[in-house]
Amino acid sequence: MADLNTLHYLFENELRDVYDAEKQILKALPKIIKAATDEQLREALSAHLEETRGQVARLEQAFESLDLKPRGKHCAGMAGILEEGSELLKEDGDDAVIDAAFIAGCQRVEHYEITAYGCLMAWAKLLGYKDALNLLKANEQEEKAADAKLSKLAESTVNRQAASAGESDNEPSAAPSSRSKQRTA
Repeated sequence: MADLNTLHYLFENELRDVYDAEKQILKALPKIIKAATDEQLREALSAHLEETRGQVARLEQAFESLDLKPRGKHCAGMAGILEEGSELLKEDGDDAVIDAAFIAGCQRVEHYEITAYGCLMAWAKLLGYKDALNLLKANEQEEKAADAKLSKLAESTVNRQAASAGESDNEPSAAPSSRSKQRTA
């Protein structure tokens, strides 16, 4: 990595990082959508997948507004979060419990992105990158909305269903349902 001698360089470096993060999400999210069993969760994640495509396009516009070539820099932070999430795809268990875990993992992703966009927006404002700032704001607003939607879904249904998982059994860990077995097939 080159020396961080200017705020512009830091901004450019972090813009490349979040660009890579969004592209990693584009690859990972369809797998979670396919594995999720709650229909509302699948719909919310599918809608956010479309938003993520738009966010990548906005980031490309932000690069162009600064006469930079859109290219990513490996985002190790997002790779780690997504690796944790991919482990869930291998788990057997109650569908609602696994869906609750998917929501938690997706919210980790959202919070990482919200933080990244917040820093970039502060620097863009200070550096006078008005066009980039507006594009970054749009992305951040979508990330915050996605996080709120996931919270509402978790609190209104999925977490409640997960809390009652296995109540009919005397054992704390119920046998996986047939749908959860399909998750790993």
